[in-house]
Amino acid sequence: MGTEASMGVNESWQVVVDQRLAIAEMLAGLSESQWEQPSLCADWTVHDVAAHVTLIPIPPSPGSMVVDFAKARGNLARANTVATRRRAQRTPTQILQDLRSSAESRSVPRPASPANVMWDILVHAQDIAIPLGIDFPTPPTAGAAAATRIWELRWPFSFGPKRRLGAYRLTSSDADWSVGTGPEIAGPISAMLLLLTGRTAAAVPLLTGPGVSGLTTSPP
Repeated sequence: MGTEASMGVNESWQVVVDQRLAIAEMLAGLSESQWEQPSLCADWTVHDVAAHVTLIPIPPSPGSMVVDFAKARGNLARANTVATRRRAQRTPTQILQDLRSSAESRSVPRPASPANVMWDILVHAQDIAIPLGIDFPTPPTAGAAAATRIWELRWPFSFGPKRRLGAYRLTSSDADWSVGTGPEIAGPISAMLLLLTGRTAAAVPLLTGPGVSGLTTSPP
């Protein structure tokens, strides 16, 4: 049995607001070259991820989304990249303004939920911060609720964590959260979120326990 967590809708939205503003503050201190540095998201720069984060509070028009899906031939992940690259044509100054002005938006793309919006921004904050060597703490309670949500996800948002990591015991060292059975993998909840969402290479240096060697030799 594991120790899992959840948060109410209003609590989740407050985390989202706080994260959007904190990400904007982090981005405001970056140099031009840092904006163009690779993020943890494959083939996306920090600029791309920052632009992507604005797509939920400021969604593309219905017409744009139809065009994106057509260009992506109906593939959700590719459509997401098309929309992100278009939004990334905005300058860093414009993206910062977008993040700040829309911080309190409660827009939710279908078929997502506020819980999905929360885990998405918690993970993308690390996608930006870690490659830049910036310490960007994940709120433990929110991180635990996000980890539970990701563990339970089904298509189209599933990263398949139960299939990939079901043979391990995952334990957060800074939040009341654990799942699974088997060799233990322990670490901060931010590292658990990275691991659950397939960012294994970034997570491994932050993890301890007998199960970590399995991740290193056979990345899930």
